[in-house]
Amino acid sequence: MHAIGHALAITGSMTWQITWALILGFALSAVVQAVVRKSTVARVLGDDRPRTLAIASALGAASSSCSYAAVALARSLFRKGANFTAAMAFEIASTNLVVELGVILALLMGWQFTLAEFTGGPIMIVVLAVLFRLLLRDRLLRDARTQAERGVAGSMEGHAAMDMSVGGDGPFTRRLFSGKGLTSVSHVFVMEWAAILRDLVGGLLIAGAIAAWVPDSFWRGFFFAGHPLAAKLWGPLIGPLVAVVSFVCSIGNVPLAVVLWKGGISFGGVVAFIFADLLIAPILSIYRKYYGLRMAAFLAATFYVAMVLAGYVVELVFGGLGLIPSQAEAKIPEGGVSWDYTTFLNIAFLLLAAVLVVRFLRTGGMMMLKMMGGAPEAAPGHEHEHGHEHEHGHEHEHGSGHEHGSGHEHGHGRTTQSEGE
Repeated sequence: MHAIGHALAITGSMTWQITWALILGFALSAVVQAVVRKSTVARVLGDDRPRTLAIASALGAASSSCSYAAVALARSLFRKGANFTAAMAFEIASTNLVVELGVILALLMGWQFTLAEFTGGPIMIVVLAVLFRLLLRDRLLRDARTQAERGVAGSMEGHAAMDMSVGGDGPFTRRLFSGKGLTSVSHVFVMEWAAILRDLVGGLLIAGAIAAWVPDSFWRGFFFAGHPLAAKLWGPLIGPLVAVVSFVCSIGNVPLAVVLWKGGISFGGVVAFIFADLLIAPILSIYRKYYGLRMAAFLAATFYVAMVLAGYVVELVFGGLGLIPSQAEAKIPEGGVSWDYTTFLNIAFLLLAAVLVVRFLRTGGMMMLKMMGGAPEAAPGHEHEHGHEHEHGHEHEHGSGHEHGSGHEHGHGRTTQSEGE
């Protein structure tokens, strides 16, 4: 019982440290998504030129998603005509180049890891684009498109397809601070939390258990911590493989990264481990459903190589600049709640979250929550058997004509905000 209590105490401490940062990150993401329409994304991702990949990365970072929803949305973009490489760049950015991840890394591990994440992410995308240009054959791509058009369900299909942005051509601030703007923000905020919660809780519990029950001596031996050169070479190679079998994706793997860093994995190994949220075993299975076995194997291999190389580059650059923090000072959060800045920030942001949750519940949000699993969007030009008119799938309209409460029309997939609120 003492060991279990110790593990839960570590889990609770980590949770308390990052609560306000998670709320802040998801709130900022919700604000961006409230004014950026997903339906416009595919139209600007039609090739794999550097400028297009940069746009894909920026749009991905703006539409922060859990890993499952990011993978589903990338498949949806590919079916709508987006270039495959651009869709993969969007997928990577939407899980690894997002505000909430950067803030949590800074809180639990240090600002150097945040900088490394936002440095390594673009490197990974560039490496992946080069690998695709050199190795991706037309036949494999055609087979993947054929499989994608079958619309086999993966996970979080409904969430990935929902577009809750506010319509209209008015200024950003006017749309954001309108009644329907607040509704849109609240809906995106709660849906993002619902999507990530399982993996976040799982990651915190796994990290707490490993920190409490696995001795540091095991990790030091496993990561060759006593041999600096071997550790630097081994870390980026083994980091993604540890992530594959952890079954925890997106932000949920950051608490485990803390444990691995304290245990002796290299700086580049931590970066490669965090990137591997898109290679965990359940997502590899989804790739097989979406694109076929051969493309799934191709993605697994190229993603892995890109992660490893990004880890090596980060290790070399940050080591050369003297930006790698000392592992001897790494600590697992174990303190309880005290009256410090973390507590005050948590109280303030929990109040903000409560306002958004209430707004979500009062404007028909529960019906959307039930559709998060959903079904894949219909291929462009196909009609749903339910007979609703739609654009790329599901329409969920907020159009009651007043500030609280809304009428809803449900199909499958896309969600739009109507003019009335």
